[in-house]
Amino acid sequence: MARLKFGAFLAPHHPIGEHPMLQFRRDLDLVAQLDELGYDEFWCGEHHSSGWEMIASPEMFLAAAGERTRRIRLGTGVISLPYHHPYNVAQRMVQLDHMTGGRAIFGSGPGALASDAHTLGIDPMTQRDRQDEAISIIRRLFNGERVTAKSDWFTMNDAALQILPLQEEMPFVVASQISPSGMTLAGKYGIGIISLGSMSTQGLMALPQQWEFAEDAAKKHGTNVSRANWRVLLSWHIAETREQARREAGPGLMRWHNEYIVGTLMRPGLQAFSSPDEAVDKTAFVDGAAATIGTPDDLVKTIKNLMQVSGGVGHIIGFVHDWANPENTRRSWDMVARYVVPEINGYIDGLRRSQTFVIENRDIFERAGQAVMAKIMDNDKAAAALARTGPGRVAIPAVNAPDLQEAAKRKA
Repeated sequence: MARLKFGAFLAPHHPIGEHPMLQFRRDLDLVAQLDELGYDEFWCGEHHSSGWEMIASPEMFLAAAGERTRRIRLGTGVISLPYHHPYNVAQRMVQLDHMTGGRAIFGSGPGALASDAHTLGIDPMTQRDRQDEAISIIRRLFNGERVTAKSDWFTMNDAALQILPLQEEMPFVVASQISPSGMTLAGKYGIGIISLGSMSTQGLMALPQQWEFAEDAAKKHGTNVSRANWRVLLSWHIAETREQARREAGPGLMRWHNEYIVGTLMRPGLQAFSSPDEAVDKTAFVDGAAATIGTPDDLVKTIKNLMQVSGGVGHIIGFVHDWANPENTRRSWDMVARYVVPEINGYIDGLRRSQTFVIENRDIFERAGQAVMAKIMDNDKAAAALARTGPGRVAIPAVNAPDLQEAAKRKA
């Protein structure tokens, strides 16, 4: 079975109050940590309003992240294509790919915040069609074509890229929420998907239907979609115990939900939490919860359940948040890398099998101890020394060491 890849998605969602310069630096520090821990991907988004989401240019942020990292792949999560001329997007992504040594992933979306579209004077009813149109143009540019195109929102005259992506084929990924548009677009072009709606219980349960949208569109357009290129977003905070995770994440989770989700975005049907305990209980401890606040074992269970519900995905992407303080947040990501990733991908299965084999076949290995004892008894001086030899004074691996004290008694 192909291993499951792991990554992080930074929208970002940062509470208002911290110095923006220091926030940017702290986010870059997190990317460097994730690279050291062996995570496969890092994503960051584009937003222009709401206060909580303050990265306006994912390409600029990822270029800086590329200088602090060596191997982690860097994805735009996402560039809102209706906000930009497609030629400029293509040029920036090519430059990012070269500056990061071929590690760029081109993630796109129609634009998530209505306030962003309003700021730019864009009719929300046009955004998804414009994303589709832009993807088609950018793919042609990446293939080295010279493109002339006229739309109601951009014009291109004999446009060609001066340099092409460093990668032979830069991955294209589209964002998907609850509606079928993102999955349908992925199927149309045969490209990857990052499912953002899976952070809710409803979104998690809708994953099988979402994948059908992609497959149906692929059949219609004569393309193929692969579950290996399907990324699903999850929220978590991990600690040694559930009680510790609850203490660390509860207050920040409550603030994020009350001030941002309810107070700023005003998501329909949601109510503010009255306490940190209620925030944790209703987020992570209800039937079908899409978030995990607990131990590595709890997250392993969540991921295995997601794989069963969805039918299988290729990447698990953790949502970066400030539910806990910076120190505990970084520790949570560390614990996921140390304990969850190897458990999911079977990296320690061989070690467990080896340990079990030694335990269950102890009788076979007793001959090693007998061989040691035979050599000792063949030497008069060594045999005489048995009486003065105590536990731990002989450099023999414990698994092979005979009971020297018992042997000395028998010799006497």
